[in-house]
Amino acid sequence: MGIAQSQKSPAAGTTRRDDPLRESVRRTLSIEAEGLAALGALIDGDLGDAIERATLLIEGARGRVIVTGMGKSGHIGRKIAATLASTGTPALFLHAAEASHGDLGMVTPDDVLLAISWSGETAELSDVVHYARRFAVPLLAMTSNAESTLGRAADVGMVLPRAEEACPNGLAPTTSTLLQLALGDALAVLLLERRGFSASDFRVFHPGGKLGARLLKVADLMHQGTEMPLVRFGTPMSDVLIEITGKRFGCCGVLDDSGRLAGIVTDGDLRRHMSADLLAQPAEAVMTRSPLVVRPEDLASAALGLMNRRPVTVVFAVAEDAPVGILHIHDILRAGVL
Repeated sequence: MGIAQSQKSPAAGTTRRDDPLRESVRRTLSIEAEGLAALGALIDGDLGDAIERATLLIEGARGRVIVTGMGKSGHIGRKIAATLASTGTPALFLHAAEASHGDLGMVTPDDVLLAISWSGETAELSDVVHYARRFAVPLLAMTSNAESTLGRAADVGMVLPRAEEACPNGLAPTTSTLLQLALGDALAVLLLERRGFSASDFRVFHPGGKLGARLLKVADLMHQGTEMPLVRFGTPMSDVLIEITGKRFGCCGVLDDSGRLAGIVTDGDLRRHMSADLLAQPAEAVMTRSPLVVRPEDLASAALGLMNRRPVTVVFAVAEDAPVGILHIHDILRAGVL
């Protein structure tokens, strides 16, 4: 069964703004936006100071950031831990309930604990807090209540504004979890910026999927060494044809006496120079000079864009004008680069 599109249009005489469905969505987004605005307004005060202290504790730790929580706060904590880990801050998620049944063994004095609880009174966190105190593990808290059990126990309390939940009953965590997530993202981004975490670093942790494909470099995909179709100045075209046929790239690079890529012979060049003595001519008489090239450190996506614009299907990668690899457009597409 397909996904249902709109079942009914708004009743006659009503505008889209009067439509209860759209009004509900608009109200939720408005309430949550107000919560985010309230969070942002606290950065110039105590919350900003707390974030600074938390950042210094994390940067000074020899271990990991252990994020813990229960319920919806736990789900948010799991995502925060994943974001930290993927942006260069070693982190893992510790389920607050499982912590009391052996998983506290994951936590060492070299780590920093980040406990998340909107009320600050989550019962399952009590053993985590006691463990942190006993073994001198730095404890960061993310809560809306500075005077709660968690807020008072923490070395650093990042206190969120007590914003209105978007749920009309005021019960389902909505705005509260959004604020937790936003603050977690802000902390992760702050840490990566201070660390100088680059796109290349990001790729190390994201080798798969579309993110990994977007960050692939030419060097990751190019063919090297004897796989490259290459001849030197003076090579007769009869041998060039053998090289083109044997290497299966539909072209052949031509090196000058210094080993630099002086040109390229393609199928098009063969057609343009078709004559009775073609096979006896030297490669440099037929080649296209100053061919399109890329660098090994270039992004594969940039190479693809270049090939589409020219258009060509093969480019050589060069370093100091010498060929170090060859890249076919099919290599890029097979890797999922679009």
